[in-house]
Amino acid sequence: MKKLALGSLAFVLLMSLIALGQNAPKKDTPKQDNNKSASHAETVTGCLQKGDEAGEFSLTSEDGKTWGLRSSSVKLDPHVGHKVTVRGLVTRESKAEEKKEGQLENASGKEEYGELRVTSLKMVSPTCSK
Repeated sequence: MKKLALGSLAFVLLMSLIALGQNAPKKDTPKQDNNKSASHAETVTGCLQKGDEAGEFSLTSEDGKTWGLRSSSVKLDPHVGHKVTVRGLVTRESKAEEKKEGQLENASGKEEYGELRVTSLKMVSPTCSK
């Protein structure tokens, strides 16, 4: 009888621990970065231009959107003034950052659609023609 009572008590304790473990918050859950939205791959064709700062470039696409370009793996410098097709990861800023940067960019007369981390480049033409 004593063994049955201890066995029942052990069973109840085990079930209680399992139930508590299922309701406990998970510590390994990654936090979502609210500063940038999720990245996705994009291919854009347009005219490559030098950016405002060292290592920055811009590309005005055929649909008139201006993209900020950066790359640590693709040399963009030799293709300034060329019509190119680039592929890379797009990052868009949060609404607060868009507003802040939009005010700065509007002051300089250009509006950036998004930033592209270039992973590949193909030259389409050695000149940009309209």
